[in-house]
Amino acid sequence: MGILYESVIQQKRNILIKRLAELNISKAQSGKSIHDCDYEELKYELVLASFREIDTEAAENNWY
Repeated sequence: MGILYESVIQQKRNILIKRLAELNISKAQSGKSIHDCDYEELKYELVLASFREIDTEAAENNWY
């Protein structure tokens, strides 16, 4: 892959790592550190963390 592509993916990884760190997540479900995960794993972990942050007791967040 090109240098530019690798640079962009690294920047995206850094953004996801920062957002996960703000949510106090330091390890992925696989047990690896978030700093060792690739971009796809980090996206997956952020989605899981987002679902954990949803307040299901609030009326606007009830799906059912």
